[in-house]
Amino acid sequence: MKLFTFCLLLLSGIIAKAQNTEDYIAEHVEYAQGLMRDHKIPASLILAVAIHESASGNSRIAQHLNNHFGVKGPNNNTEIRSAYRDYSNADESYSHFVEIMETRAPFNNLFSKYDQYDYKGWAKGIQRCGYAHSRTWSSQVIALIKKYELYQYDERPAGYEEPVYTSTVSHHKKSTVSKNRKSTSNYTVKSGDNLSVIAKKKGTTVKKLMQKNGLKKASLKPGQKIKV
Repeated sequence: MKLFTFCLLLLSGIIAKAQNTEDYIAEHVEYAQGLMRDHKIPASLILAVAIHESASGNSRIAQHLNNHFGVKGPNNNTEIRSAYRDYSNADESYSHFVEIMETRAPFNNLFSKYDQYDYKGWAKGIQRCGYAHSRTWSSQVIALIKKYELYQYDERPAGYEEPVYTSTVSHHKKSTVSKNRKSTSNYTVKSGDNLSVIAKKKGTTVKKLMQKNGLKKASLKPGQKIKV
């Protein structure tokens, strides 16, 4: 009976130790936002990748190696045998993830393509660069951001419009219709907009916008409607 009670207490301790995702977010959101402000990569994206790769801090490599992003490398840990590198704490793991994005090709090219508010672009871009082998990796990361509303931590400016990313369509006719719809849509210029900002939002170029709208000058006025 005493042995049974001891086992129950031990099991309860293990279960209690498991961290839920909401608590994990609360613990790491401030540091993720600091990285976002310093390096211009969405806090929502950083948090979602960490949640995905570390099972909200409950994976073996997170528990024993403070590795929250599945980064491989040498470690000095004697408790587990692992091909993943170790860190002195979780913050160091978070910082190293951002460092990888900044210093390693082709990830470092993503900073010129996506801003700190475009978590979808970042997730898809990181997958294309080979961060994970799974074809659904970016979809899973984006789903986590939506489920836990992590985009609220990205400090998006008022009126920010998410870029539209269409999924790959195998049927040529359907793809053509989608492109035609996109080509005939209009955009209302907002205060602070310029052709460069709009082109980035809509996945096009300044030159194409000027040609499509017959513009000779790049200047725009708030309230003006242009074809995108």
